Amino acid sequence: MARMANVTPPAQPAPSGRTVPPTVGFDLDMTLIDSRPGIRACYLALAERTGTYVDADLAVSRLGPPLVEELVNWFPAERVEEMAELYRAMYPEYAITSTLALPGARDAIAAVRERGGRAIVVTAKYEPNAKLHLAHLGIEPDAVIGDLWAEQKALALREHAASVYVGDHTGDVRGARTAGAMSVAVATGPCDAAELREAGADAVLTDLTEFPRWFSDYCSDN
Repeated sequence: MARMANVTPPAQPAPSGRTVPPTVGFDLDMTLIDSRPGIRACYLALAERTGTYVDADLAVSRLGPPLVEELVNWFPAERVEEMAELYRAMYPEYAITSTLALPGARDAIAAVRERGGRAIVVTAKYEPNAKLHLAHLGIEPDAVIGDLWAEQKALALREHAASVYVGDHTGDVRGARTAGAMSVAVATGPCDAAELREAGADAVLTDLTEFPRWFSDYCSDN
């Protein structure tokens, strides 16, 4: 895919002459939440139930891509969809209560709302389980769209007219740029800051605690 120009999309003027409040998309795993303990527990339970070895520690070190891309490392191709369904069914029991919000997650959502904007979650995670995580943690975005990875995330970002997308993976950078949105990367997941910059992120933050200040500057410039 051709790399898109590194251009910040301008805010569009409203009929009154004011700018339209921004919509900001956020990834879920390792951007808003640290789901590694729960996902690890779910993989171990899946391994026990199926009698198939899964290196759960390795699996949680590379979160981001769709579930089936991980399962293909442990199960025959013809069983991957079956195992994905079983994993998703087991997930609420093993993965929800042990997951924590990452530092700055709630404040990042609040920063968007304080500007009159909308905060949406666009994730590769199975949507019902994504909603369970957010409800358990008391994080209430304006919309949750699941089952989208990398460039596919542009579908939801465009539909909701998101001008910014925040994620922790190079796939999130690609999704933002495909949508023509500003790519803001946080180095809280499997990709380090250098990798995220190399992928084309417009801004790289240590974590979401830096997002409110960045977002204030972004809104002032647009």
